[in-house]
Amino acid sequence: MRLCIVSETWSPDINGVAHTLSRLSCELNRQGVPVDVIRPRPRVAGNTTRINHELQVSRVALPGYTDVQVGLATPAALRRFWRTHRPDVIYLATQGPLGWAARQAAKRLNIPLVAGWHTNFDHYCKDYGVTWLASTALRYLRYFHNGCASTLVPTHAQAAALTHQGIRDVHVLSRGLDGERFSPAYRDTQLRKRWGVSEHQPVALYVGRLAAEKNLTLLQESFHAMREVRPDMAQVIVGDGPARAQLQRALPDVHFTGFINQEALARHYASADLFVFPSLSETWGNVVGEAMASGLAVMAYDHAASAELISSGHNGVTVTAGDSAAFRRAAVDLCQHPADYARLGRVARSRALEQSWSGITEQFLRYLHQAQEAHHAPTSACRIRSS
Repeated sequence: MRLCIVSETWSPDINGVAHTLSRLSCELNRQGVPVDVIRPRPRVAGNTTRINHELQVSRVALPGYTDVQVGLATPAALRRFWRTHRPDVIYLATQGPLGWAARQAAKRLNIPLVAGWHTNFDHYCKDYGVTWLASTALRYLRYFHNGCASTLVPTHAQAAALTHQGIRDVHVLSRGLDGERFSPAYRDTQLRKRWGVSEHQPVALYVGRLAAEKNLTLLQESFHAMREVRPDMAQVIVGDGPARAQLQRALPDVHFTGFINQEALARHYASADLFVFPSLSETWGNVVGEAMASGLAVMAYDHAASAELISSGHNGVTVTAGDSAAFRRAAVDLCQHPADYARLGRVARSRALEQSWSGITEQFLRYLHQAQEAHHAPTSACRIRSS
C-alpha cells in the first residue's frame, strides 16, 4: 500500500495533530508502508523525515493566531502531484481549504479517501464568538466527510456524536503512547529546585496551547484555589499562545516555560505530581496520556482521552464535563492528599502503557485497506453482473 497524508500541520509543529501524524508515519515506515505528505510550506525550509515524497503548498496564518496556518492549493496542482506519485489511499487530516482541494482532486482521479476528525469545530465557534457559524460548519463537515469512505475519530463518544449528526461510517482510532519517552524515570531534582520545591512539596502542571478554547479561566481559578489550601505548592504551565500574557498577569507566581522540546517536556511531566487539564475542546488530548505515562495523577473532565483512559478514583480524577464548580472542588481536594495522588499516578502509568502506537497503526492500516476494498467493490460487482 502507498498512502498520502494531507494535513495543515506536521512535525516539528507542536500540537496534537502533528504529534499523532508523526507517530503514525513513523510506525507505517517501520512496517514498510511508503508515506507521502501534502502540507503547507514550513517556516523553516526542509523536507520531513521518514517521508517518501512531499508537496509543500502555500500557507496563510489565521488572523490573530499566527501559530495556526492553513494551506492553499488548487485541485489541479494536487492532481499533478498524484499523477506522478499516485497513492492507493489518501488520508485527509484537515477539512480546511487544503482538505477541500484534496477531496476534489482525489474524486477526479478516483482515489479512495479516509478522513480524520482532529478538531471540535463547535467548540472553536463558541470560544471565538462566532456561535452562529456552528450550524453552517456542521452542514459543510457532514458533506465533506460523507464523501469519504470513512471518518476516523479518537473516542467512542465522538463517534456516537458524529453519527447522531448525520456523518456516516464513523470508526474509532485511538491514540498511542510512548512509555519510554514519557516516564517517571525522568524526574529531575534540579528542575524541582528551580521551581523552589523540595521532594515532598507538590507541583501542579498544565501542558497545552494557551488560547481561548482551552478553558483557561477555569485553570486560573483552580490554580488560585489549590494555592490557597497548599501555599507551598509550585505551579507550572508549559505552552504558549495568544492568551499567555493575560494568564501571566493573573498568575504571577506560576512558572511559565513557553514551548519546550520533547526531552525537556518529559522531564517537566515526571518532575510534577498533579496534572490539571480543564479543556473541553480536544478530540483526544495527547497530553493526558503523556501525563499518565509519566506517573502523574490527572485532574480533568470526563471527556475525550480522559473519558477513555481514566477510571475516576482509580487512576485519576474526572468530573462531569462542564461542571466547573465540581472541577475546582476536586482539584482542591486532590492536592491536599499526597498519598492519593501518588497512588493514582502509579496506576495511571500502567493504564497508559496499554496504548501502543504499533497496535494503533495496525488498526489504522485495516481501515485504509477497508476503504480500498469498498472503493473497488462496486466496479467488481458490475463486471460480475455484466458477464
